[in-house]
Parts: sequence; structure tokens; C-alpha cells
Amino acid sequence: MKTKNYHDDLSHIRSMMERSSRFISLSGLSGVFAGTTALAGAVYVYFILKREGINYFEGKANTFSPELIRELFIVGLTILIVAVFFGYFFTSRKSKAHQLKIWDSTTKRMLLNFLVPLVAGGIFCLALFYHQLFVLVAPATLIFYGLALVNASKYTLTDVQNLGYFEIALGLLSLFFVGWGLVLWAFGFGILHIVYGLIMHKKYK
Repeated sequence: MKTKNYHDDLSHIRSMMERSSRFISLSGLSGVFAGTTALAGAVYVYFILKREGINYFEGKANTFSPELIRELFIVGLTILIVAVFFGYFFTSRKSKAHQLKIWDSTTKRMLLNFLVPLVAGGIFCLALFYHQLFVLVAPATLIFYGLALVNASKYTLTDVQNLGYFEIALGLLSLFFVGWGLVLWAFGFGILHIVYGLIMHKKYK
């Protein structure tokens, strides 16, 4: 009986240490919904480009009109807002269910480590738009997003780090197949998010 209590105490201590050093309320369902949103957005962007007579798969440095750039920006911003909303909604729900704080010093450190590469990548992508290097936007978003995940992973679930490595690899690959950047972007932000979201939901529910 004493041995059992000893092991229970150790498990409780480890659990408390993990809660204090890692953001463990991240919900797998948020990844599923973010991935679904990204897939829908990628399909919509493909039809927008097709409407404008632009064959993205050719990998050419096409010239986009200001109206088209504005429309693509709105689509991208909408995808981001919807993904962030679902991320917060499911993570908040999981935090309440497990009686965990969603906003503490660990959350702040995780967000800081996540946002530094992400903001740098966002500025880099704006520069690509400015110089009309549109075919490099998809690879750049994958690479910087992957770096952000890896950088933030030490403050959250370890699965996030593996997802980050996959995103970086896809981004680097798409640099050599620029005509397939949109497809690889959809795979990285869509399929991978859904797969990892389902894995994390089953593993940490």
C-alpha cells in the first residue's frame, strides 16, 4: 500500500510540474477545424486564380492586379481569423474541463516564442508581395510557421515540434516545386493539421 501511495505521489508531482512548465490545454480539435478551414481556403484561392486566367501550377512569376492581391489578402485573413477563433474556442473549453488556467506565465512564454518567427515570416511575405514574388509566398509561410511551432514546442505538447518539422520540410520542398506550392500549402496547413489534430485529440483527451 505504501509503495502504491509513493508512486501515486510521484505521478501527482510530475503532473503538477508539467502543468506549471507546459501549456497542455492545447486542443486537437482546434487543429482539425483549422486544417479544414485551410483546405477550404486553398480550394477557393485556386478557383480565384483560375477565374483570373492564372495557372498557378505553371510556377510562373505572374503579375497580380491590386484588386486580386486585395482579394487574396482578405481570404488569407479570413482563414487566419477562423482558425484562431476555433483554436481559442476548443482550447478554452478543454482548459475549463480540466480546471486549468488558459492564461498564465507559461502561455505568455509560449506565445512569445511562437509569435517572433511568425511575425518575422509575415513581414517577409509582405516583402515578397511587394516585389511580386507570389510563387514564394506559400513556401515562406510553411517554413516560418514550422519554425514558430518548433520554437514554441518547448512550452507545450511535444507533438507540436514534430508538426513543425513537417511544415518546414514541406516549405523547403515547395521552394523547388513552386508550381505546386498551393498544393503543398494545402497539405501542410490542411491535411497535416487535421491528422495531427485527430492524433492529439485521441492522445490527450
